[in-house]
Amino acid sequence: MTMVTDEKAAFLARLRANTGIESPQVRHGLDPVNEAMIRHWCEAVGDNNPIYTDAEQAARSVHGGIVAPPTMLGAWTMRPLEMPPRNPNDPRTAIIDMLDEAGFTGVIATNCEQEYLRYVRPGDRLTNHMSVEDVSEEKNTALGAGHFFTTKSTYRDQNGEIVGIERFRMLKYEPSAAKPEGPKTLRPRPSISQDTAFFWDGANCGELLIQKCSSCGTLRHPPRPGCASCGSLEWETIQSSGLGTVYSYVIYHHPPLPGFEPPFAVGLIELEEGVRMLSNIVGMPLGEITIGMPVEVTFVAVDPDLTLPMFRRRA
Repeated sequence: MTMVTDEKAAFLARLRANTGIESPQVRHGLDPVNEAMIRHWCEAVGDNNPIYTDAEQAARSVHGGIVAPPTMLGAWTMRPLEMPPRNPNDPRTAIIDMLDEAGFTGVIATNCEQEYLRYVRPGDRLTNHMSVEDVSEEKNTALGAGHFFTTKSTYRDQNGEIVGIERFRMLKYEPSAAKPEGPKTLRPRPSISQDTAFFWDGANCGELLIQKCSSCGTLRHPPRPGCASCGSLEWETIQSSGLGTVYSYVIYHHPPLPGFEPPFAVGLIELEEGVRMLSNIVGMPLGEITIGMPVEVTFVAVDPDLTLPMFRRRA
């Protein structure tokens, strides 16, 4: 739809009338901050800082005990999978409904900023108080015309003390009309350097190669100049068996990416040799992919000049 300037100004004023109003739907943490969830989080992201999981070392630190990673802030009030009932008095709901009715039906998250006022500790109980902080004027973007709006989440502990603030920005846009199909867009080319050329040369020959430190024997991926274990700059390669398991994965739907046909699966594959590798999971229904599923490498010529190692379910 197209609005004239006066209509746009009036529409923006109606949107902004809902800013600065705290939502009546306060998110209460279902569980207190606890060591089990902290440990699981650290294992998932590979964070080995002892102040999060080692009681003895944490006690000797400036914190005097275990604390939670600040980036877990949103985890403590995360809602269950079931969506809460719609609340017409929620200012966020009002803004989203107004944008939808005006034709801005597409949505995409653009960025998130977090501010930490103090560490939270096991036993703290957090609540999340939300409001809409700002709605932008109509902007022209590559996706279409739309409005950016920023939600503000204020996290408080059981005493009402603010422990953190999160600002989450989204774009509600009017999807552009579909463009006529032209020549197929190629996938982006990989960035190839002296440190990574061996990997792509191996893929072209049907080999999955892994970098190995010549000094201490540590395997590493992605390729890089030096060894994180001993600092040596000397390295060689070994050929992987190509066998592994799905460590984690996502199903990508939106926004469209040049050279890709959504939906598609991106998996973090743990190879038999011990390193992990990001790649596509192919050759099977996306709904059947599971964590821990055995997979094997397959080399896919995505275009005449690019062959990529991908993974399929192991027979």
